[in-house]
Amino acid sequence: MNSHLSRRDFLKLSGLGLTSLAMGRFVPDFSNFDDSNLIRIAAKSMSVYSAPSDKSMITASYGRDELIHVYEEVRAEEPKWNPVWYRVWGGYMHRGSIQHVKILPNIPLASIPEGTRQLAEVTVPFTQPWRYTKVYGWQALQWRLYYESVHWIDGVQEGPDGETWYRIFDELSGSYYVAGTDLRPIPHESLAPISPDVPWANKRIDVNLATQTLTAYEYDKAVFQTNIASGIPGGGGGKGLSTTTPSGQFHIQEKLPSKHMGNGNLFAGADDYELAGVPWTSFFTDVGHAFHGTYWHENFGTPQSHGCVNMRTNEAQWLFRWARPPHNVDSLSKNYYFRGYGTTVDIHY
Repeated sequence: MNSHLSRRDFLKLSGLGLTSLAMGRFVPDFSNFDDSNLIRIAAKSMSVYSAPSDKSMITASYGRDELIHVYEEVRAEEPKWNPVWYRVWGGYMHRGSIQHVKILPNIPLASIPEGTRQLAEVTVPFTQPWRYTKVYGWQALQWRLYYESVHWIDGVQEGPDGETWYRIFDELSGSYYVAGTDLRPIPHESLAPISPDVPWANKRIDVNLATQTLTAYEYDKAVFQTNIASGIPGGGGGKGLSTTTPSGQFHIQEKLPSKHMGNGNLFAGADDYELAGVPWTSFFTDVGHAFHGTYWHENFGTPQSHGCVNMRTNEAQWLFRWARPPHNVDSLSKNYYFRGYGTTVDIHY
């Protein structure tokens, strides 16, 4: 078995080129592919070292979206906040800029009720979105939808390969299409609020920027704690905003199960800042700071973001369900956001 699957090989398998359009090959065949411990390179490039240390010799380099098998997890002394390395073909790779992925194909929905939307998550390492226009027909977009990202389906139809595809509702980019086998519909009842009977005043979120930890309290008793990745102090973000996560007291203002972060440019390249389907987003400032799931790194415990509070996807979902403003499971099929004066957020050093 190959020790890693190159980006070129994956593109061949995925049938993303014009040749595969003619042959009707859009979905990769992973029937004999072992995904028991598979990672995706989530940075533009990553180095493999001869030892679990960035001071050792570089033995190889991989590019964005290459898929690699992990043979062993190793704990080293550095970096202190995230001392986990993976033994891969040719050496060791730090886990900071990778994503653990799976290959879980799905049976597509035959339809969804008219006028409703269905939440769904990507269950393959990445999938290629396409758009359709009467002038140009089917065109592959240059960016991708990644494993654990969450999207709104608002239609089901035949795709360019004659199979079932989903139409995606994207509040910034408009509509585009994805192979139905690559997304798992999320049962809305699985998103029921957590401890909704606890009064608003008795829930609060504490974020310690010094220790990079988040703690959720009910009646001043900790019910959840994890490490996070806040904004890089003193950096300059887009639109003139600082990448520093602000300190002070805030409250959750808006919750969105899926959020496109970036400019919504359909023609952006793979390395542009276009993050479609950022999952379980809870905004706490009116300039865009939020808690959200993160599918583009595993470097929790150190400042990493453009100002938001990055969380593991499953933990961000827990916070989305737990925090106010309240959301109604029955209205998820028609509302893509929930607004109101929500849970108190205290951010400090």
